Amino acid sequence: MFTLAQARHLVATLRPRLDELIVLRADLAELRADLAEPGALSPLGGLAEIKGLEARIFGVLEELSGHDIQVKGFAPLLLDFPGERAGRPVLWCWLEGDDDIGWYHRVDCGFAGRRRV
Repeated sequence: MFTLAQARHLVATLRPRLDELIVLRADLAELRADLAEPGALSPLGGLAEIKGLEARIFGVLEELSGHDIQVKGFAPLLLDFPGERAGRPVLWCWLEGDDDIGWYHRVDCGFAGRRRV
């Protein structure tokens, strides 16, 4: 369980890794698009680079999981941090593009139930 302050601190601490994940994801998407045609080439590399990007992405996702962060979306990146608000279980939400955690939702309401902190 995270307090809002703990979740915010962890997002700030992990921000370089989150930014790295976003870049890796974009590189992988571009590389796959470039290589979609037989015999196509990409300035980003080939199959070995695809596998390398996938491994690096998996490593960052494992790191997030190791902090008990729930990855709810990959594109855009959506992270939930289990917590409590007014005696109810909630998830503090960080969505790619947010500077900070500014949203939460009850566990039983999902993303559609998001409210401002």
